[in-house]
Amino acid sequence: MNILMVLTSHGQLGNTGKTTGLWLEELAAPYYVFKDAKAEVTLASPAGGKPPVDPNSEAPGSQTDATRRFLADGEAMQALARTHKLADIDPESFDAVFYPGGHGPLWDLAGDDASRHVIEALYAQGKPVAAVCHGVAALREARGPFGLSLVRGKAVTGFADSEERAAGLADAVPFLVEDMLKEAGGLYSKAADWKAHVVTSGNLITGQNPASSAGAAKAVVQQLRRPAQAA
Repeated sequence: MNILMVLTSHGQLGNTGKTTGLWLEELAAPYYVFKDAKAEVTLASPAGGKPPVDPNSEAPGSQTDATRRFLADGEAMQALARTHKLADIDPESFDAVFYPGGHGPLWDLAGDDASRHVIEALYAQGKPVAAVCHGVAALREARGPFGLSLVRGKAVTGFADSEERAAGLADAVPFLVEDMLKEAGGLYSKAADWKAHVVTSGNLITGQNPASSAGAAKAVVQQLRRPAQAA
């Protein structure tokens, strides 16, 4: 299994003067779901190099077993420091793509042409396309068959409007993930705020929030293993 994880390169939280970026747990937990399943994992971002990490996700209270494992893993930290430039990525080389969140994707991945190309190429081949929390923003411009929105008519989830309001950032972001999905024709569902919720619709897999990151990654692995089991 070769899995591409696409990270944000955007580190400014709108006009707030605060910094944002990748949410560390949403990288770390799926990364080890994939690694422990013996997958090869490649990290990429629009700008390449080291992506910004939301400082709130590095705070002591935000740490999990997965983040602690990641921060102590020299190979993982080196991969994070040297992400591949997304425009140089060949989608044909990968079996699945996964988008972690953090608020950064709302600004860059939501409209990135290289990202859209990766999503559309893998989706058209029936390969898993997965995103969690604000990473779901990467689906905003993606198109499926007949040029319609990729999420149109699909069961989907993503960071809830109520969660964004609870975080105090509903007025700081360029758009709300839940609203975006609904406006694009997605069949949005959610669990209670901060509770795990993963939705699979064909080869499109979405997770609501950080609590959903490992579950979304496990759904990817399950899909990738299915043909081998059938054989």
